[in-house]
Amino acid sequence: MEAAKTVKDVSPHEFVKAYAAHLKRSGKIELPTWNDIVKTGKLKELPPYDPDWYYVRAASMARKIYLRGGLGVGAFRRIYGGNKRNGSRPRHFCKSSGSVARHILQQLQNVNIIDIDPKGGRRITSNGQRDLDQVAGRVAVAL
Repeated sequence: MEAAKTVKDVSPHEFVKAYAAHLKRSGKIELPTWNDIVKTGKLKELPPYDPDWYYVRAASMARKIYLRGGLGVGAFRRIYGGNKRNGSRPRHFCKSSGSVARHILQQLQNVNIIDIDPKGGRRITSNGQRDLDQVAGRVAVAL
């Protein structure tokens, strides 16, 4: 019998899609009222096209905390940042929205997937780890 699959064993893209769908189905995460009009950073010109972008970002952030704990709002601002286009002037790196990252972390904390790490940042809880590994197992079976 082969060992159970964890988040590390499956494709990140497939896992994030599956976990975002799981979060949406569970209905525990509350969408903010500004979900459909907010830009995800000052480097962006428009809000996201995908109506489920909030769940996808939450799934991606949960995966990153699972793989490497101790990440906080500042770290996620850097991770999801990118180049700001300045017209005819050169591009420069710009951080993403801290408000979006903070709201998602608070929502994940409310559903007991992550918790505050005493050393700083956030870490995955045992419930969260079990939840993510179950979804990873389903993704591995589907592939």
